[in-house]
Amino acid sequence: MSSPGQVYTDSSERARQEGARSNRSGDSDGDDAAPTKRTGRRSTSHLKAVPETLAARDKMKADCDRFMQSIDRSQAFTKDELEIFGQRFLEEHALPEKYLGFVMVLLGNSFWKRQFLAVPFEKRLLLLPHCLKHAEGCPAEYDEFGLDCEKCGACSIADYKVRAEQLGYKVLVAEGSPIVLKIIVEGYVDGILGVACLNVLEKAIDKVLLAGVPSFAVPLHSGDCKNTSLDESWVWDVLDKYEPLDQPQTTTYIPLMRASNRMFKEDFPRLLPRVRSKDPEKTKTPLAITEDVAYDWLANGGKRFRPFITLAAFHARSSGAILRTDVEHPVSDSVARVAMAIEAFHKASLVHDDIQDNDLYRYGRETVHRTMGIGPAINVGDYLIGLGYRLVNSCRGDLGADVACDILDSMATAHIRLCDGQGAEMAWQRNPDWTLSPLDALQIYALKTSPAFEAALYAGLRMAGPMEPYAEMVSQFCRQVGVGFQILNDLKDWAGDKDNKLVAGQDALALRPTVLLALAMQSATPEQRKEVASILQSDGDSLARLSRLRRIFSATGAFEKAQSLIEKSRERAEALADATEPVALRQLLYFFIDTVLAPETDSGPPEADAMPMSLPVVNHAPQLAAR
Repeated sequence: MSSPGQVYTDSSERARQEGARSNRSGDSDGDDAAPTKRTGRRSTSHLKAVPETLAARDKMKADCDRFMQSIDRSQAFTKDELEIFGQRFLEEHALPEKYLGFVMVLLGNSFWKRQFLAVPFEKRLLLLPHCLKHAEGCPAEYDEFGLDCEKCGACSIADYKVRAEQLGYKVLVAEGSPIVLKIIVEGYVDGILGVACLNVLEKAIDKVLLAGVPSFAVPLHSGDCKNTSLDESWVWDVLDKYEPLDQPQTTTYIPLMRASNRMFKEDFPRLLPRVRSKDPEKTKTPLAITEDVAYDWLANGGKRFRPFITLAAFHARSSGAILRTDVEHPVSDSVARVAMAIEAFHKASLVHDDIQDNDLYRYGRETVHRTMGIGPAINVGDYLIGLGYRLVNSCRGDLGADVACDILDSMATAHIRLCDGQGAEMAWQRNPDWTLSPLDALQIYALKTSPAFEAALYAGLRMAGPMEPYAEMVSQFCRQVGVGFQILNDLKDWAGDKDNKLVAGQDALALRPTVLLALAMQSATPEQRKEVASILQSDGDSLARLSRLRRIFSATGAFEKAQSLIEKSRERAEALADATEPVALRQLLYFFIDTVLAPETDSGPPEADAMPMSLPVVNHAPQLAAR
């Protein structure tokens, strides 16, 4: 059997076991490897066993350290790739598959431990689970950040918290918190020491590891969330150790994410100074209010993924150098303004889309048309479009008039295609055609979603050089990713979440030409087609209608077929990425795919009788930093 080092460093392409993408080393001679189809989503509950004795766990930990010694550390890996490491480790050590989740955590620790120890204490986050508290008699209260530990000494939380805070850590007692990556992007922390059950670690692994965040995880011995235990020596082994490195070992996108964030925070007033609303006392006057609302909408809310892609594409083609979290990555004002223009167009489309769909909330607050009225909201969206064009035009002196014109043409084309797609959807809603085919729905998806991705990627690449080598690839790649993203959103709309109280699944009842609907109608019996039309055209109880619709979608295999389409989109996008040079750009495309098409964790097709739910996300990163 090949050694671990031979498996991953002699091959030029990043190996994947099911559906595989290659290229950990960056060469392009991996043509002999024939990719096979991915398995898609599957249940992983049977893969989360923890060895019963400390001796067994320590031995497995030591074996994982040896296994990872020769692994190439220049690139972060995805959860799929980490699973391949885990499966091969289990095979080599003749261990049962039930330990796969535990081994994946240990292998990740082995990969990142040295880099985590190089993060200064004041730039680390200690993430603890509330289930370490005593189930009975704990005096601590919960706030928006999680458990506010009273340090009473009745459990180990206080021991870790006190020592970590003495060293300079930021401490959060909450598991599965949606703000963890947010506070990393805000610049508060550069590394994470996390204690959690395997269920929680599985959900966090894609977002944290894929971004290149040095992390070390200590698994709980069980996931029953009551008076659980852990190997405390594993926490103390890294908690108070600091071992600096001269150079980073693994490239990370965190500096570019932070640069994207700065554009809309501290750099915003310089990059896009206010004109009519610069006087705070006049922001609500008739002449200033449109600018004030538009600037507020542009500066706040959203993940800013599209401007990040623009910055990352420019960096990949113009430099491609390894980025390190402890050094701020400079971005020229012209490049920043083009990236801001991408976000301005995106936000404008959301303002208008919310009106057309009559959505009530966006980014945790009321939509613009709900607070201002439809007419003023349309005007704000139009203002943001004009702002985007002006931002790009302002850079023609630095970038060159030809570059600015090409980017403007790309944005205008994206704008027109988006309107074509949105117009097709609204036309179908006005006059539903129940012969809608999956191809019809996919064409609408390609027009609605892909153009924004394409404009973002195009802008970054064009600022770094001519587009002739990449024009066709960018268009095809973004079509595949955009279509897959939209289908994934359709599936997420149906995903059940028993811990939440807000009903979702509303897209299913909004009479939209979705792929799920088209797939169901394609395989449905005449009676089922009539029932679907009746459900979508009636105004009865929403939950009852959703339940009936779910049963038909399940019976026709629509959910499984939609998942298969996502995997096909991913495979085609990965094939395009595999053929792309330079290496830094290829890796960015992989990151793009894995971020946008990240599958739901431990979930298969929605259950026929489950009720759809959704989860509100609140951003409290600044308050946490001050806590």
